[in-house]
Amino acid sequence: MKYVIIGNSTAAVGCIEGIRSVDNKGEIAVISSEQHHTYSRPLISYLLQGKTDLERMKYRDNNFYEKNACTLLLSQTATKINSSVRSVQLSEGEAVPYDRLLIATGSVPLIPPTPGQGTVKKQFTFLSLDDADALKKATGPDSRVLIIGAGLIGLKCAEGLHGRVKSIKVVDMADRILPSILDPEGSTLVQRHLEKEGILFYLSDTVSEYSGNTAALKSGVEIGFDVLVTAVGVRPNVSLAQNAGIEIRRGILTDSTGRTNLDGIYAAGDCCESHDISSDENRVLALLPNAYLQGECAGVNMAGGEKVFDNAIPMNAIGFWGLHIQSAGTYTGDVYRENTKQEYKLLYTKDGVLKGFIRIGKELSATGIYTALIRNRTPLDSIDFELICKKPQFMAFAAEKRREMFGITPGEEEGYLL
Repeated sequence: MKYVIIGNSTAAVGCIEGIRSVDNKGEIAVISSEQHHTYSRPLISYLLQGKTDLERMKYRDNNFYEKNACTLLLSQTATKINSSVRSVQLSEGEAVPYDRLLIATGSVPLIPPTPGQGTVKKQFTFLSLDDADALKKATGPDSRVLIIGAGLIGLKCAEGLHGRVKSIKVVDMADRILPSILDPEGSTLVQRHLEKEGILFYLSDTVSEYSGNTAALKSGVEIGFDVLVTAVGVRPNVSLAQNAGIEIRRGILTDSTGRTNLDGIYAAGDCCESHDISSDENRVLALLPNAYLQGECAGVNMAGGEKVFDNAIPMNAIGFWGLHIQSAGTYTGDVYRENTKQEYKLLYTKDGVLKGFIRIGKELSATGIYTALIRNRTPLDSIDFELICKKPQFMAFAAEKRREMFGITPGEEEGYLL
C-alpha cells in the first residue's frame, strides 16, 4: 500500500501514527512545501521571545520519520491531484503515486486588500516558522510594529515581539480583543493586562490607506510604523482539493472517518470542516488537538482499520505574561458566572449538559474535566454540578463513575479518594 500525505504538521503526524497503528509495511511519503522537520506552530511566538529554540519546537523527535519508515519530500509543493490515475504532481515535475491520499494542507493567512499596501516595504504574516524567522530578522530595539488583528494570531505575535522592539500597536475592526473566544467582560480583563505590558490598542477601527510607513485609520488617526504584521485570521487552504473535484464548503467536506467524496482521498486538519458537537453545526476548527485527532482517525481508516472522530469541539488554551485563558465549546444557554481575584469563570449550560466555558486567571487547574463534560455530553443531573461549578474535581462524579474513569474494580478502592 502506498500512502501519500500532503502536509507535514499536526494532522500529518496524526495520520502517520494512525497508519502505523494498523499497517507497519506500507510506504508513506510526506510532501511539504516547507523545509523544516514537523514543528509546533503555537510555539513560534516563544521562538521570537527566545524562550525556545528550533530543536525544542519539534513536534516529534528527530528520528520520527525514520522510525515510521517515511519518505520525506521537503521544499516540494503539490500542484495537482490526478485522482483518475492516483498520483500527486509536484512542482519539480515528479508525480508521486498513491493508493491512499491524505490532504492536510492547513490554513493560509487572510490578507484583506488595502489601498497603498504595496508601498509598505517591511510587511509580514505570522503563521509559520519562516514567518517568525523573517520577522525576527526585520525587527530590532528601535522598531515600531503595527499589527492588524487582535485575535489569537495577532496577540501571540505581540507577545513574541514584546521586549525586542520599541513599540507595538494593534488595530482591529472588532470592538474588543479575542472576540472569537471571549465575552466582552473577559476581553476587557485581558486587554487591561496586555496594556500594562505596553501594548496599545485601536479597536472598532481599521486601516483605510497605507502610505509608506504610515497607516491612516478610518477614525482619522495616523500611525507611524517600521514593520507591519497582518494577522486578521486564516482561511482553509483548499485550492488543491477544489481543483481535484473534492467537495468544499467552508473547508473540505469529510465524513466522520476522514473520507472525502473521491475514492481513496482523505483530509484532516485546518483545511477541513468538523462537526462541532457543542453547537451541532459543521465548521472549520483550526485547532491543534482537533487536527491531530482528525489525522489519526483518517490514518487508521486509510490503512484498513475502523475509527471515527465525531466529538470535535473548539478549544483554546493560551497565556500572556502569567495570565492564562482557557475556553471550549459554545457560549449558549444559562450562565454560571464567577469573578474573583483568583479567576474569572463562565459556564454555559443548555438541555441538561455543559455547552461551553471561559476561564481566565493566574492559576487554572483541572480544566480537562470541563472539556470532558462537553465532549462526552455528560448529563449534569448525574454529577454534583454545584460542586463542579466552584472547582472542577473528580469528587463531583458518582463513585461508580469515578471507578470507571480511573479503571478501578469494586473491592480495590483502598488508597483511592472515592
